[in-house]
Amino acid sequence: YGYSGQQTIDGGYIIAGETLTFGNGGSDVWIIKTDSNGNEVWTKYIGNWTYQSSVAINSDGGYSATGGIVEVGFGAWRVLLIGVNSEGMEVWNNEFGENLDNQYNSGKCLINSAEGGYVITGYTNNYGNGMTDVWLIKTDSDVNEVWNKTFGCSNSDEGYSVQQTTDGGYIITGHTYSFGNGGSSDVWLIKTDSEGNTADYGD
Repeated sequence: YGYSGQQTIDGGYIIAGETLTFGNGGSDVWIIKTDSNGNEVWTKYIGNWTYQSSVAINSDGGYSATGGIVEVGFGAWRVLLIGVNSEGMEVWNNEFGENLDNQYNSGKCLINSAEGGYVITGYTNNYGNGMTDVWLIKTDSDVNEVWNKTFGCSNSDEGYSVQQTTDGGYIITGHTYSFGNGGSSDVWLIKTDSEGNTADYGD
């Protein structure tokens, strides 16, 4: 599966997703770099039982990706954040969430923040109020967590996309079963300030 792609500064493309066909076994995060004609330049498989991925282009010419990693033996899913250099070699990684049985955390979208570091949205049932809550994570440039925020109530709520706004805050979209018109899920749009705070997200 391919979940995210961007054009690179050399005119080629960077794609992130997951594969069951290649890699280390189970599901692997899959990052593919192509030239301007879509021909593969290099490919990178990361992890064992890692899944889904969103890609961002870093200022140093490398790339970063987020997804999830299953801690085999714990039954826990953690958010995975990975950095590779311009040749696809892994240079750093970090994980977010706890190794607790039946805990599910996933990173669905990754961006570079204007002030440095990374911002991830996805979902968590490690923290928050319900089955799954929208999760917003901010890191510094060394990939250490600066803060994280959850949004949701008693049902399943998930974040799928995040962008930084002109005032330094963030806009998240996803789905909610906790709010809206009831029944099935509703589209959910959340606006935060630069610290991930919002006064009221239930209306």
